[in-house]
Amino acid sequence: KERERLYQAFRDKEIQVLVVSKVANFSIDLPEAAVAIQVSGPFGSRQEEAQRLGRGLRPKADGGGARFYTVVSRDTVDQEFAAHRQRFLAEQGY
Repeated sequence: KERERLYQAFRDKEIQVLVVSKVANFSIDLPEAAVAIQVSGPFGSRQEEAQRLGRGLRPKADGGGARFYTVVSRDTVDQEFAAHRQRFLAEQGY
C-alpha cells in the first residue's frame, strides 16, 4: 500500500523523485517520468531492460521525451554486461 501511495504521489507531481528497485520492471505505470537512471549490474535479462526502457519512453502528455541512463562501473564485469544489453537494445530499435 505504501508503494502504491508513492507511485500515485509521483503521478500527481506531489513528489518529483521516485527511487524504485527491480519491482518497477512489472506492473508499474509512470507515464510522465522524464528521466530513468538505472544502476547497472550483471543481473536481469535484456528483455527486462527493454521493458524498463519502454516504460520510460512512452509518449508524454506534453509531447516531450524521456531520457534513460545506465550507471556502470568502469573496468568491471558490469561494463561488459551493459555493453551486451546496449547492443541488444540497438538491435531492437531502441
